[in-house]
Amino acid sequence: MLRRPLLPVLAGIWLFAGGPTAAQDGLDISGRIAGRYTASWFPDNSIFNELTGSSAHDGSIVARPIFQYDRDRWDFRADYEFAVLYGDRIEYSRELPPEFNALFGRLPNDRRRLFDLTSIIEDEDKTAILHRLDRLSVGYTAARTVVRFGRQAITWGNGMIYTPMDIFNPFDPAAIDTEFKTGDDMLYGQYLRDSGDDVQTVLVFRRNLITGDVEADESSLAFKYHGVGANHEFDALASQHYGEPLFGLGGNRGIGGAVLRGEVTVALTEDDDAVASLVTSLSYSWMWGGKNVSGVAEYFFNGFGQRDGNYDPDSLAQNTELLERLARGELFTLGRHYVAAAATIEVTPLFLLIPNAFVNLSDGSMLLQLVTQNDLRENLLLLAALNIPVGPDGSEFGGIETGLPNQYLSTSLGVFAQINWYF
Repeated sequence: MLRRPLLPVLAGIWLFAGGPTAAQDGLDISGRIAGRYTASWFPDNSIFNELTGSSAHDGSIVARPIFQYDRDRWDFRADYEFAVLYGDRIEYSRELPPEFNALFGRLPNDRRRLFDLTSIIEDEDKTAILHRLDRLSVGYTAARTVVRFGRQAITWGNGMIYTPMDIFNPFDPAAIDTEFKTGDDMLYGQYLRDSGDDVQTVLVFRRNLITGDVEADESSLAFKYHGVGANHEFDALASQHYGEPLFGLGGNRGIGGAVLRGEVTVALTEDDDAVASLVTSLSYSWMWGGKNVSGVAEYFFNGFGQRDGNYDPDSLAQNTELLERLARGELFTLGRHYVAAAATIEVTPLFLLIPNAFVNLSDGSMLLQLVTQNDLRENLLLLAALNIPVGPDGSEFGGIETGLPNQYLSTSLGVFAQINWYF
């Protein structure tokens, strides 16, 4: 829980920035309000059917005002979120067996983070209300250097869909709303060289979930060198991440009119195993029927995935390295070999059609996704999606085993709709 209410903190931010007359001094207030509706339908042998019936319906409203203040070389940012959630998932997710907590996160919390900036106001029956600060940072920018401390977000890596080098709160490959990435409490630094290359350093502070103390084995120290060439870029990563060394190399290069991307990471685990993961993709843009189209095809090897393709609770329990990364939100896949394809079709300048496919090559299951993005008018955006999982019982997308007789973590169909109003 927060040690002080958030609204007084925001009032302090406002006064610090200069109050209602501060716009001339560099205060910018913006943000969005998002209303979301989701629905899922479940087959007869789904554990969700047992918990909530043949379908589940959920809605939410999330307001996110953003305070940005700049003066000379200093900058200050605070993103406040107030969320009201109501629906079946809020209720039935409390009753899921604990071994599936890593697969189905409920409400955000700051148990691992340096600062506790999240407060759950209510979590009862089908209702949850919470507020939090997802960004709270102060920074200094000089001619060649940037230093910033506080809750912020960074994105590293070259994968378009799967991102093994993006070790800090990556997006789920199937996520539809990717506008705001979850922040972490960190000290960030960047140095820009004359050549255009740069060096970035990150120190992420985390707490031990049992003791509550900030510990080196829970935190991360990472260095990334980014180089720029005539028609290519490259990245080199070295880090101590949750007490384990992790290294990475990646880059992208233009080939004709296409772009080839790739990266590989190697983690040295507590058992002294060197576990490699890699991704490679080819992206291309073209005109089709007078419409702008861009597409990407990608292969991902998850070195921590299940070797035998068994995803039942007993088999997953043996793969603690995978479960830890699922729980930390670093991985979203159970298997080892995946291909994915996506395209963005500009039907009109204001309407985008985005078909996606994610395929587990080990068990043949897949997730088919059709996303639309529609600019209804200025400052009003509609996102919608249809999710269709395909695969046999026991497969990743068809529904993994629960350990209970003839019950699976399966969904037959899902829909998503979200309207964003920006201010």
